[in-house]
Amino acid sequence: MKKRGLFIGRFQPFHLGHYHVIKQALNDVEELIIAVGSAQLSYTLTNPFTAGERLVMIRLAILNYNLPLNRFWIVPIEDINNNSLWVSYVKSLVPKFDIVYSNNSLVRTLFTDANYEVKQIPLIKRTEYSATYIRELMLNGKKWEHLVPPAVAAYLKEIDAVKRLKILSQKDEPY
Repeated sequence: MKKRGLFIGRFQPFHLGHYHVIKQALNDVEELIIAVGSAQLSYTLTNPFTAGERLVMIRLAILNYNLPLNRFWIVPIEDINNNSLWVSYVKSLVPKFDIVYSNNSLVRTLFTDANYEVKQIPLIKRTEYSATYIRELMLNGKKWEHLVPPAVAAYLKEIDAVKRLKILSQKDEPY
């Protein structure tokens, strides 16, 4: 078993597809670093939640499924918009890791080129377990709660995420 893995995502919001990746990765590693990417972005339609809110969602999901917190590191990572420096930047912000879990082709390429072992975890129900799709359901007043861990659904309701998305989707009148 490898010591530590790295899983990077935006988690806008954290959903059951993310949970599936985490659960599978824990079969390979003792600890998993969950890196919250684009941490500086919030209050937009594609990135409606703050880094802090996403950290809460991930922690709630871990607790929701009784996963041991001592096997996780959760680290926010802001974008630097320079792919040739990105792996070094990520390495400077997180504990040492042995393997990277990603289904993103750019992330896989960058870490492979930096001589890391990269593993894809097959996605399940990709059309449903998509943060974009979940946000669309929320905006359109449709059922979305079954696509996220129950504790995350409760938290999103607590912060009135649907209202936030609806406000963010409105076009302001010009002056």
